[in-house]
Amino acid sequence: MDHSHLHRFQQRVSHELLANILPFWQQYAVDCDGEGFYARISNDLKVKERSPRGLILNTRILWTFSAAYRQFQKEEYLEIADRAFRVIQKYFWDAAYGGMYWLLDAEHHPLDVSKKIYGQAFSIYSLVEYYAAARDKAALQRAQELYHLIEENNFDAAHDGYFETSNRDWTPADDLRLSEIDLNEKKSMNTHLHMLEAYTHLYRFWPSPQLKQQLRRLIDCFLDHIVDSEGRHFQLFFDEQWQVKSGSVSFGHDIEGSWLLQEAAQVYGDHELAKKVPPISLRMAEAVLTEAVSKAGGIFYERDEGGRLDEEMHWWPQAEAVVGFLNAFQRSNDGRFWDAACNVWRFCENYLVDRRHGEWFYKVGIDLKPDLTMFKVSEWKCPYHSGRACLEVIKRIDEIITIGKK
Repeated sequence: MDHSHLHRFQQRVSHELLANILPFWQQYAVDCDGEGFYARISNDLKVKERSPRGLILNTRILWTFSAAYRQFQKEEYLEIADRAFRVIQKYFWDAAYGGMYWLLDAEHHPLDVSKKIYGQAFSIYSLVEYYAAARDKAALQRAQELYHLIEENNFDAAHDGYFETSNRDWTPADDLRLSEIDLNEKKSMNTHLHMLEAYTHLYRFWPSPQLKQQLRRLIDCFLDHIVDSEGRHFQLFFDEQWQVKSGSVSFGHDIEGSWLLQEAAQVYGDHELAKKVPPISLRMAEAVLTEAVSKAGGIFYERDEGGRLDEEMHWWPQAEAVVGFLNAFQRSNDGRFWDAACNVWRFCENYLVDRRHGEWFYKVGIDLKPDLTMFKVSEWKCPYHSGRACLEVIKRIDEIITIGKK
């Protein structure tokens, strides 16, 4: 491939990250009158006062600015990461029972004290990235502490995998749901995907034999239970013994998982997995390419059990699709995946990037108009998906160019 095409794409992505995404969070999300970050901001930049403060927003800010500092070595990025780390350590950590609270009130008092494993996993992921950026041993130690708490309390030794949620004291919870739209089931693809992401990253900096064993078990959970029988999609919800409880398809998670699963196998470092996982990753990317791409180039949200498409296009599946398709191109040299990655990025530039107020809109409808009722900043609307996509594109294009020169 002509390196000029690669460089132009990389430059567009770098500009979006450095001139739009990161500056938005630096300028508008920092709580100037208090600690941490504003919890909700509308599309017209109005702060919704008294909003609850979510663990996911704060850990994703921590991850994004830690990763940005590692890439660009700008002190201003590390300052934001430092701020996020202080808030997480001071307010989200449960000093009595260990683990991270899910939600705080506006004054940083515990509001939802349940230990959702999705949140604990994301805490590990972000703390490890902060350790890599700041070399603060307290961050790595906290990540290790969370790992041990999860393994002691939520690992299913009988059937493998992890139970979704515990009460504050780590006893089994009755309400296991991550959010109101999720099923109240013992296990989910979504939690396991972010466990995979977290344990992969933790293993890079803490190659514990026990962690390696659990990382392999997580990879096997995906291969044996979560990927469907055709190897094209993730199944979403399960009971304790991995009986499938949902027939819906989440295209965003499929394309995100296609590259995260391959990354996990590479970091694990096993010859067998290195041969087994890439064909599955490519089949999943192929399925999204053929089943979920809109005429405008974006990725549809999901397909329900009856086969009906939800044709809204949320910001995060687009970000993950850019990375997932680029990963598939790297592994296959199939130009369709390169074209798809470029087309999804162009879709983001044309329809999701907010040229007036900054950052990305939450989603656009079938008419390609942004849904302005959705917050620009919220418990779930964070800089992580779009920011990580930019960082991954920058890195991966460098890899493609380097290989091409050999």
